[in-house]
Amino acid sequence: MPPRIIPVKLVNSCYATPMTTRIADLMQESGVKFGTSGARGLVTAMTDLVCYAYTAAFLQHLEQHGRSHPGMRVAVAGDRRASTGRIIRAVSRAAIDRGYEVTACGRIPSPAVALHGLQEHIPAIMVTGSHIPDDRNGIKFNAPEGEILKDDEASMRTQIVELADRFDEAGMFRDDSTIPEPTVDFRAGRSYVARFVDAFPADLLKGKRLGLYTHSAVGRDLMQEIYRALGADVTRLADSDAFIPVDTEAIRPEDVALAATWAKEYAFDAIVSTDGDSDRPLLADELGRWLRGDVAGILCAKQLGADAVVTPVSCNSAAESCGAFARVIRTRIGSPYVVAAMQEAVKSGARRVVGYEANGGFLTASPIPTPKGTLEPLPTRDAVLVHVAVLWASVQANRSLSQLLEELPPRFTWSDRIKDFPTELSHGRLAELREDGDAAISKAFGVFGALLSVDWTDGMRMQFEGDAIVHIRPSGNAPELRCYTEAATESAARDLNARAMDLLNSWR
Repeated sequence: MPPRIIPVKLVNSCYATPMTTRIADLMQESGVKFGTSGARGLVTAMTDLVCYAYTAAFLQHLEQHGRSHPGMRVAVAGDRRASTGRIIRAVSRAAIDRGYEVTACGRIPSPAVALHGLQEHIPAIMVTGSHIPDDRNGIKFNAPEGEILKDDEASMRTQIVELADRFDEAGMFRDDSTIPEPTVDFRAGRSYVARFVDAFPADLLKGKRLGLYTHSAVGRDLMQEIYRALGADVTRLADSDAFIPVDTEAIRPEDVALAATWAKEYAFDAIVSTDGDSDRPLLADELGRWLRGDVAGILCAKQLGADAVVTPVSCNSAAESCGAFARVIRTRIGSPYVVAAMQEAVKSGARRVVGYEANGGFLTASPIPTPKGTLEPLPTRDAVLVHVAVLWASVQANRSLSQLLEELPPRFTWSDRIKDFPTELSHGRLAELREDGDAAISKAFGVFGALLSVDWTDGMRMQFEGDAIVHIRPSGNAPELRCYTEAATESAARDLNARAMDLLNSWR
């Protein structure tokens, strides 16, 4: 007899027998859908039932493919959002009900809990919405061998999971079903610190004056410890107990102003920061100018001696024109695509494979030699490696960050987004243009010049005469329409982006 599908609105405590739900149906009903390596949605939609069901589906999927089994440990961590503690309890309850032992890793960076899962060969779950506002949250899933890929997501959508009789009519736990957050096991955080302290000498950053923009970043304390252990003079800036949605791809005007003010006031060599779950870096030079994530990625990859670099189609084309890498492989936007392409590059014989995204998140698929040892592969986004590697390059070359930037080809990118732009509308607009062809695209975007080519790898990436690039793409994580532009000067890239945003606002 097929399982009985219980819609969210019908689940209540009067059922005495186990209930089941199909994850694809639950996604449709709740609006909590997959983004990058996990699920994201409004906190009000991420009920205990939804979070419990998605976690059960994740573990059930792993079990079906022989990658986990009841009795194993599951590592669980989270960011500093107001809703994170409740979601951690729902995730933990689901794992316990399936027979797993939960290791509570506390509030640590996404790459730290992912690293712990890799080292222990256990599933690892991070409760975070990354950079999106506090009224939203998410759950990132990592299999024992690394973050889940798109095939894993597809399988999880098909799962039909059993729901314990624990929920009220609103999909929240009844009082007798909640569990307290377990005592924190600090090993995951300590291993993340050791990853850098063991690989680099204690005087690597000696003499460097760093501003650490902490805001509500979950990795702020561990970052301070790492940079001080490597010899830097670290000044903490702007701690916040309230969550601040710092987006490393769309840097807020107030953060631009803060960095410039701090650089002038403190005479820093650099300012470092991250987004909420500390997997995406922010790095400003000695003048307080934030580096674009894809530019920081190029500098990091060069310093690590990469021979194969994997990066999404939206990233700066200086990766190719700088001539530093034997291979540059372009993918769709999203770390699962980058990870999959990195795996293929390793199989094809590349010696030192790395990847990075426009948001700055940096991934490694090969062991990386360092002055003191070796960095083992960490094929998930990491912010700290970018900070350390670029500062290491600055020390080694005896050049400031701004001078390092001047050595790259003159290609500049800019990005912005339209918030609260319905995903269906943006996909519909792009589908119409694709169907109508290049002539229609040229007519719609003729203000930017003669259209040379269109790349549909992920969204619509248009190249115009004069090497101007306009790339339009619906966000995979939120109802936002993003626009990336590239030109020969920063002012031209910014102007190009502003004009494109004006045009896109007329799509509403």
